[in-house]
Amino acid sequence: MTRASRNLLEGAVTLLAGLAVWLFTGDVEVPVVTPTKVGVVLMCVGGAQTVRGVYGLTRRST
Repeated sequence: MTRASRNLLEGAVTLLAGLAVWLFTGDVEVPVVTPTKVGVVLMCVGGAQTVRGVYGLTRRST
């Protein structure tokens, strides 16, 4: 598995995990952090990693 495809896979999984956290933890109260904000951060990180993986795959193939 190349680095670009690994970034793509990890980014997609992180993005989906962040989406699940954002959608399903709206009524959960945690004293230190807000779970919905953590979900948004996970989605941003996963999206960036997915974009990096796609860029690496397209860059390598040309």
